[in-house]
Amino acid sequence: MLTTIEPAISIDPEIMSGVPVFTGTRVPVSALLENLEVGVSLDEFLENFPTVTREQAISVLEHFRASLDDMSLAA
Repeated sequence: MLTTIEPAISIDPEIMSGVPVFTGTRVPVSALLENLEVGVSLDEFLENFPTVTREQAISVLEHFRASLDDMSLAA
């Protein structure tokens, strides 16, 4: 069963064993965070993972930022 966390993130047990991926791809969302962590630019990430759109990557980053904002409000 496909679950959509937000438009850019999908979870489906049939795709990558249920790891959250960019919708319509097999690219784990964690790949974006791991690449940014080691200093890879967003542009370079998108070159390395051409099935991910800039809009998807930005949407995921905005989702995480909003999650942090929600945590701050709850504290």
